[in-house]
Amino acid sequence: MENNLLSLIIFAPLAGAAINWFIGRRVRDERFIGIVACSSVAVSAIVAFYLALNSHGALRTEEPVLDHIWTWLQVGNFRADFALGMDRLSGTYALFITFVGLLIHVFAVGYMHGEEGFYRFFAFLNLFMFSMLTLVLGDNFILMFVGWEGVGLCSYLLIGYYFDKKEAGDAAKKAFITNRIGDWGFVMGIMLTFMVTGSVSFFASPEAGGAAHTAFEYFASHGPDPFTLKAITGLGATSIALLLFIGAVGKSAQIPLYVWLPDAMAGPTPVSALIHAATMVTAGVYMIVRCSAIFVDAPTAMFIVAVIGAATALFAATIGLAQNDIKKVLAYSTISQLGYMFLACGVGAFVAAIFHVITHAFFKALLFLGSGSVIHGMHHEQDMRRMGNLKKYMPITFITMCTGWLAISGIPIFAGFFSKDEILWKTWSAPGFNMPGGFNKILWGIGALTALLTAVYMTRMMVMTFWGSERFRETHDDHHGEDHGDHGHHGPLEPHESPWLMTAPLIVLAVLSTVGGFIGVPYALSSLATDKNINVIEHTLEPVVASVPSTGGQESAATPAENLNPHQETDSSPALHPLTESAGTAVHESHSPEEISAERLLALVSIGIAVAGIVIGLFVFRQRPLLQMPRLLENKYYVDEIYDATLIHPIETFSREGLWKIFDVGVIDGILHSLGEVITEAGRLARNLQGGLLRGYAAIILFGALVLIGVFTYFSR
Repeated sequence: MENNLLSLIIFAPLAGAAINWFIGRRVRDERFIGIVACSSVAVSAIVAFYLALNSHGALRTEEPVLDHIWTWLQVGNFRADFALGMDRLSGTYALFITFVGLLIHVFAVGYMHGEEGFYRFFAFLNLFMFSMLTLVLGDNFILMFVGWEGVGLCSYLLIGYYFDKKEAGDAAKKAFITNRIGDWGFVMGIMLTFMVTGSVSFFASPEAGGAAHTAFEYFASHGPDPFTLKAITGLGATSIALLLFIGAVGKSAQIPLYVWLPDAMAGPTPVSALIHAATMVTAGVYMIVRCSAIFVDAPTAMFIVAVIGAATALFAATIGLAQNDIKKVLAYSTISQLGYMFLACGVGAFVAAIFHVITHAFFKALLFLGSGSVIHGMHHEQDMRRMGNLKKYMPITFITMCTGWLAISGIPIFAGFFSKDEILWKTWSAPGFNMPGGFNKILWGIGALTALLTAVYMTRMMVMTFWGSERFRETHDDHHGEDHGDHGHHGPLEPHESPWLMTAPLIVLAVLSTVGGFIGVPYALSSLATDKNINVIEHTLEPVVASVPSTGGQESAATPAENLNPHQETDSSPALHPLTESAGTAVHESHSPEEISAERLLALVSIGIAVAGIVIGLFVFRQRPLLQMPRLLENKYYVDEIYDATLIHPIETFSREGLWKIFDVGVIDGILHSLGEVITEAGRLARNLQGGLLRGYAAIILFGALVLIGVFTYFSR
């Protein structure tokens, strides 16, 4: 279905960015700049909700909403349009990106008050929204890559917003360069996809001027690659999936390219909430789920995705235990939660991964904005060792952050419980078509241990910040804040609650973090109250993502037809229209009593793990909030130092001593300088021919004439 309103979703923030950059920089009126920035995102949100949820919206029908703007690239049989497409997956993303993004924009108006670069910040923030929405709504790989690079650029600009601070500049460059490594893999994956399939399009829409077939149709007719290392080197699904996954590793901060995200906390806190918690870092998850038809044909790649995700989740959680900067704790928490999402993708639970993306957007945006409220109320102090008992001074911030803390810890009924429990259950019950027998149980164990550590370090953060003695009254002169200017503290601090522009978004996100998980209540739990499956997110997304084989072997993955050709006729069963009518009992006929009992038992185990983590955190840190943690964890396993010693410094040395001094100066400059000297010397010799003596000129003419006579005589024989 064609609808030109779709382009308004991406172009409204772009217009806001342009207005604030060209007009806002002149008027320098914070109210004008804030209204423009927030209004542009509000327009995107309103249009996104309308196109997704109206009677013919993308989330209510099988047919995607399309908007062909122009034909962009066409060379031979290669075609990429500047066209947008909203189906159930991209529509779901567009809803929480625009809504959560709007809340963060409102918060930022209060948080950034008084900043000299106020207009610049909101111009960049609106530009980021344009890029992220282009990434999600683009109907082909090429346009997705434009948005992919756009969010990378905006991340660089926003992380380095305080450009007069070396820390911010270094962090921006680190994020930019690290992401380029991942982007190389993404580009190679796109090229190989076109080479193998002959298309880069996601939707078949010939009437809109798009491709006649999609990039995923090829994989629907091919069985999975064999589960061997040889599949990696072939020109097939495994090679494509691994290259695409490299791009996801960079953008979504997984091992080994996770190192940029903690340093990115040098940017303003609203940037951390929007880019590094709710939107950009989940782009890698979106890309993998969008390409699920490729990944289910690549069991080797999916196994690697699951292992990397589980390893990243546990690794980052252990580091989060020992961080003292409140934003660094949340940064490593984000990396850990992203690992959960990739674990879900690796075991084929693509819907569970997106479900956790949504709930994570709610509670992690809340926690980041809550930390921003704390930093604002503490006069830009970020070190938790200098906080304590802030619940007395910041009650709204405290209450709202408590909901985020319980949500990420996995306590019912908060949102994080349902999505995290779903990932753990799907990991436990994974069919095992892509991994050695029983390995999914090991991955479940890693996920469960990560859940325990998550509850512990989040409890530690809450205790150090809101409970205990008031350590902020100690006099200190150094500063660990994020903004520029003279914020050295020369006396005791007096905390204060944030203004309503900052607390109102916290309240809304706290509500979403509490009830947001009810969109994905699994049947095993929902059947306790009703006999119907009320898992809305599952019924919404299942028609547009691929499903893994239920057993091992070489059977072809069951790729939903809607993901391959959204225009073909499909059965309009209640299960496919959860937003218009309740799903019938036929949906959950496949749930055997044994499976339901096992899922409920594991849910109880998950609750026990979350409660145990909170109890451990309270028991340990209420008595000793400044407990010294292992130096190995405080120094983040010295990964940055190892990278510096093994990669950064050797490359710098080789570039300086080899490429510059030897190749550039010695070879290239040497050749050019030598050539100049040869020409200079030749000119010096030729200058002697112009001596000014007539006898010399006559002799030269005579010599030339004799040479010509000799040549003609030789060739005239």
